[in-house]
Amino acid sequence: MLLLAAQTTTDTLQNSVSSIASMVEKTQDEITLFEMLLKGGPILIPLALLFLLVIYYAVERILYLSKTNKFDKQLIFTVQEFVKKGDINSAINLCDKTGTPQALMIKQGLERIGKSETEIKEAMDLAAAVSLSYMEKNLNVLNIIGRVAPMFGFIGTIIGVIVIFYDISLAKTVEIEVISTGLYQKMISSATGLAIGILSFVLYHWLNAKIDKAARQLEETQLQFLELLNQSETV
Repeated sequence: MLLLAAQTTTDTLQNSVSSIASMVEKTQDEITLFEMLLKGGPILIPLALLFLLVIYYAVERILYLSKTNKFDKQLIFTVQEFVKKGDINSAINLCDKTGTPQALMIKQGLERIGKSETEIKEAMDLAAAVSLSYMEKNLNVLNIIGRVAPMFGFIGTIIGVIVIFYDISLAKTVEIEVISTGLYQKMISSATGLAIGILSFVLYHWLNAKIDKAARQLEETQLQFLELLNQSETV
């Protein structure tokens, strides 16, 4: 019985050691995502810079639009009450205090009450155009990166192919160990360039969609304000 128990214990220890050895070997064979990216070669440096620019400008625009794209549906009605009372200064002060593109556009209309509707509309259009230009600031950077990043990836692909042929010329053989460096470089650089380009294009069009929505809301506010003035004149 003692011999059987000892044999069983020995077999268990051997199995455990074998399992640990296989796990260690598997861990050594695996590489992290960062290590894999490093195999992409020097072209990953400009691609990394482009990625950082995409993140920076996207976050900056998102924060800016979240502050400015605030439309108060009650603002136009509050302004209407002031206009009916003839208290234009209070309406202008309210717009200054609100400070949104919507309010600043209404302010331009309020300051021109008594002038022709065409002049009021032109002033409000100009205010809206200025606000929209601020919203669109730096968006072209995302558009450019979306086009340039895949090109950098393609350059990395070409460099990888050159590396493959160079390694083959030195080794005089076409084994996977010989061409693996170039294959890693061409595939990783291409995938990284495409991923950054896609991310940049998605963010660019998404932010443009938010700005288009803001433009429609400003136009709607302008129509409401002009209708407000027409009603006041009728009364």
